[in-house]
Amino acid sequence: MADYLKRAEQRSRQDSRDLVELVRTMIADVEKDGDDAVRRYARDLDGWHSSDFRVSDDEIASARRAMSSVFKDDFAFCKKQVTDFARRQRDSLSEFEAQFGDGITLGQKIIPVEAVGCYIPGGKYPLISAAIMSVATAAVAGVGHIVGAAPPREGKGIFPPTLYALAESGATEIYSIGGVQALAAMAFGCVGMRPVDMITGPGNAYVAEAKRQLFGLVGIDLPAGPTEILVIADDSADPALVATDLLGQAEHGPDSPAWLITTSPRLGREVIAEIERQLLTLPTAAIAGSAWKRWGEVAVVDDDDAAIALSDRYAPEHLEVLTRRNDYYLDNLKNYGSLFVGEESTVAYGDKGVGTNHTLPTGRAARYTGGLWVGKFLKTVTYQRLTPEASERIAPIIGRMCASEGMLAHEITATVRQQRYAQRRRGESGA
Repeated sequence: MADYLKRAEQRSRQDSRDLVELVRTMIADVEKDGDDAVRRYARDLDGWHSSDFRVSDDEIASARRAMSSVFKDDFAFCKKQVTDFARRQRDSLSEFEAQFGDGITLGQKIIPVEAVGCYIPGGKYPLISAAIMSVATAAVAGVGHIVGAAPPREGKGIFPPTLYALAESGATEIYSIGGVQALAAMAFGCVGMRPVDMITGPGNAYVAEAKRQLFGLVGIDLPAGPTEILVIADDSADPALVATDLLGQAEHGPDSPAWLITTSPRLGREVIAEIERQLLTLPTAAIAGSAWKRWGEVAVVDDDDAAIALSDRYAPEHLEVLTRRNDYYLDNLKNYGSLFVGEESTVAYGDKGVGTNHTLPTGRAARYTGGLWVGKFLKTVTYQRLTPEASERIAPIIGRMCASEGMLAHEITATVRQQRYAQRRRGESGA
């Protein structure tokens, strides 16, 4: 049980029927009318009047020249951190071929997805680092064709740092196109794009709904809603630092939850007071304050195990642990997108380039999935090879299994092999 010092004013989200229907209509329009529909939506929604959506080499070169040496160095550091971690993940996966019974060879191959579309949002905050998380990680996986897409800003093309990030991360092609029309164009292959097999990237509610509706036609990284942070802290934590980290994520938008679970009622009260103090001077207080008012929660629990149990029920996207027993939490927590252990870590590090990926499950999806990683761009496929003797030996077993399910045509495929190889064996022995 938990004693809540603060509960969220808004406790649940209901999908907007209007939003769902609008996205469905847009996707159907793009499927039916192709380029014409994409151009119409780009003009009406993004103020894009050019007939060409693909970014030229000259535009990419111009963006490169416009970036400062400090930005380039910072970007290179973040990219190296993320790609080095992704390579280590890739190296942890292996192909194999082994004997599973006499004459039965089974194997596993790991094959990259052929074509991926990576969407980079460009609304209130252009998420430059998202290019590293998706494009660069796909490149490490060995994806052969990577389409990068980002919305134009004020009808003038992609935000130059985002364009630089897409190019440096390894995008094969880059398109200035945003929102639902971008995802639909990548899925159906419009405005010069090659149709992709998978779409990745964060975005607003419309982008998230488009990914949900396009899933099946293409793969997706994961459905991602408003970002979340949960902090577990005891009385050893600094209330001001806890408040800072909660507000750091709350500034994403007025629908971004920020939660605190603590074993110390005193700390809980001090964090609430500290948040109110920091909001007085925070540059993004209008957004962060609204998110905290509507979605913020502070829960007091009896002990560490109760904190773990409650956190696992929240299954947060980002989870920070600031306690005396950080290793105990690391060993026992089960449901989270990414874990930040100790006050030396913070969500911003993961968001921008410490090395782990920032595309993470929200809305309690961490109960059943992790976030985007190099393995999302890889297909683990299997194969089998049998000797005639092994095929003859297992055919009766498999045939009986087929018959028990009423799948008699399946049974025949096994029976004919049993008969064929038995006859061949008798012929070879001269019987």
